[in-house]
Amino acid sequence: MAEASGTPLGKKAAGLLESPFIGMSPWIVFSLLVGPGRFEWAVGAALAISLGLVVATRLVTPGGSLKILEVADVVFFAALAVVGALASAGTLRWLETYAGEVSNLALTAIAFGSMAVRRPFTLQYAREQVDPALWNTPAFLRTNYMITGVWGLAFLVAAIAGAYGDLVLHNPDNIWTGWIIQVLAIVGALRFTAWYPDVVRARARGDAHPPRPAGLLLPLAGLLVPVGIAVLVFDGHLWWLGVALIVVGGWLTGRLRQRSAGTERASAGHDTT
Repeated sequence: MAEASGTPLGKKAAGLLESPFIGMSPWIVFSLLVGPGRFEWAVGAALAISLGLVVATRLVTPGGSLKILEVADVVFFAALAVVGALASAGTLRWLETYAGEVSNLALTAIAFGSMAVRRPFTLQYAREQVDPALWNTPAFLRTNYMITGVWGLAFLVAAIAGAYGDLVLHNPDNIWTGWIIQVLAIVGALRFTAWYPDVVRARARGDAHPPRPAGLLLPLAGLLVPVGIAVLVFDGHLWWLGVALIVVGGWLTGRLRQRSAGTERASAGHDTT
């Protein structure tokens, strides 16, 4: 299997497994799927993904380290599966309602807890993608603190949104608190994970035109259009908001693309001089 990791397909698979987003994917799937009548399905899907990631990591990257998130994935969802199988009807209803918030708060605790012990969880993934000579440099460590902190904030926002839908609105399936806000938070953290290292590298090289926030915000602006469509379909009495999101999303995406393209042209011109 070690040879398989050297093939183009194996390298792509290894690259995916080196992303912290992949390690968090079982939690994200669970928090988005769980709800009344869906607890068993959500736990089953999350546990299957967790076990699949552990097996895939061992097969694709036999020498790779076992990640904190991989262990937490399996332990957390295996425990939830056991609790769900033995729980009373009342406990199961509680889990169906609040397990999404519990999982998001658990991830928040993992993120900020790993920072508190000076081992931000993204370090394990980042070290597999850079030269070992950079592992203990201040810029590398600071970058991982920033990225881990952003993920912690994203899951905290998702937990607060879910709790508001459950405790205040008494509607776990509310499109805003159960889906839109949580998805935007996760996408924002995912985009920051890809964007911020480029900014750090550009600053280290002394580039005159480092990546601008337009590149960070572009995917979020692009999401406003499908969000607007979802509002029109699932929340008809707010049709005007759906239309506004579609219009603003389209306009903002165009503007940010222009800015991003202008930055790339300026950077290319600077490199050729």
